Amino acid sequence: MSESAGSRQAHNQVFDISVNVPNQGGSKHFDDDGRIKRTGNLWTASAHIITAVIGSGVLSLAWATAQLGWVAGPAVMFLFSIVTYYTSTLLAACYRSGDPDTGKRNYTYMDAVRANLGGFQVKLCGAIQYLNLFGVAIGYTIASSISMMAIERSNCFHSKGDYSPCRVSSNPYMIAFGVAEIVLSQIPDFDQIWWLSIVAAVMSFTYSTIGLGLGIAKVAENGKILGSLTGISIGKVTETQKIWRSFQALGAIAFAYSYSLILIEIQDTIKSPPSEYKTMKKATLLSVAVTTIFYMSCGCFGYAAFGDMSPGNLLTGFGFYNPYWLLDIANVAIVIHLIGAYQVFCQPLFAFVEKTALEWFPDSKFITKEIAIPLPGFRAFKLNLFRLVWRTIFVIVTTIISMLMPFFNDVVGILGAFGFWPLTVYFPVEMYLKQKRIPKWSTRWVSLQILSVACLVISVAAAAGSFAGVVSDLKVYKPFKTSY
Repeated sequence: MSESAGSRQAHNQVFDISVNVPNQGGSKHFDDDGRIKRTGNLWTASAHIITAVIGSGVLSLAWATAQLGWVAGPAVMFLFSIVTYYTSTLLAACYRSGDPDTGKRNYTYMDAVRANLGGFQVKLCGAIQYLNLFGVAIGYTIASSISMMAIERSNCFHSKGDYSPCRVSSNPYMIAFGVAEIVLSQIPDFDQIWWLSIVAAVMSFTYSTIGLGLGIAKVAENGKILGSLTGISIGKVTETQKIWRSFQALGAIAFAYSYSLILIEIQDTIKSPPSEYKTMKKATLLSVAVTTIFYMSCGCFGYAAFGDMSPGNLLTGFGFYNPYWLLDIANVAIVIHLIGAYQVFCQPLFAFVEKTALEWFPDSKFITKEIAIPLPGFRAFKLNLFRLVWRTIFVIVTTIISMLMPFFNDVVGILGAFGFWPLTVYFPVEMYLKQKRIPKWSTRWVSLQILSVACLVISVAAAAGSFAGVVSDLKVYKPFKTSY
């Protein structure tokens, strides 16, 4: 009995079937779509957003500011924050189709695109979204291994002196990260990892604050602010390098702000009333403001401390050698945060593949059967064989690709450029225009299209800069042999 009830429940979850609960509008246990009442609020939504936004991207901001200089660097960060906030509010308005309080809910980014735009755009959106999530998984694997190597190297420098070679290979660390993710990826559902988001948010504040503090201390030690109005000087780099690197910096900043990918999924955890849109708008404002202040400080103090020599990753590029224990704490915090963030980003991708598999093979026992494993002191853990096999293969593939292509800055730039325009700007703008029936060539329509085209140009430039970076890295690179 319990198995059939369990599989029926799984079936309902996967197909988004509304259960006909009597008087469900006013039921105290269910929301208007028949799902169990949502409990999220302004603070949990903000924690989710901050976890998703303040990721490893923050560590490349000093480098990005160094490419652009004191004028353009902070200006570009501020500009991206405004665009991100504005387009996020447009996207949040598309959570319900029709009426913002009682319209049909869209549970994922793709559902929103399907409800508003339909057709080919849904497939396009899905391909971009899931490719991007796959890329983020690779980026996080690389970043965490760099931090684990930095811990080993900083301890080696401490015991053998700052100028000893201290060679370290990244492969064992990437494999260790992969093993941890295989275990964690067996958590079946997004709402069961709320605690992970809170731990991750605390960790991201920890390492960002340490980076910021060390930057401020370094400025005080130098006794002057380094850097120039126009960024890294020609001479240290050639003119073409300067152009490519400035473009790559745009990609790095875009990546640091990207979270529109999972905005709708976060909004789907919020209780109502007040309407989810109002709560989400406040949560977006709060988290983007917190993030921007943080980013500006980390980017600017990092640049002020190192000037043209700002490392690509603030805490692992060995701009700082001491206090070595503080660097270790920061890097441990990065690793814990990335382990959590990897799950937050990959869960939508896992859910999509499992839902599709169930639609294609509804009678397959391999896909539907859940084995209950008793855990002493906890609820029984439901192990699903398909989930076990597919998620394990996914983690193994991302780990192998990370070992093949371990260039943190370039990968971050490509991901930022690739995801920024379509997911943060194009789809939210198009859905908003459609949902609010804004007439073509009206002032509002024209200004939103100008915004969209401007962001497209930035994305193309950033992608070009990052690909140029990969090409120059590949010239001196041997696969599986990354060591510092």
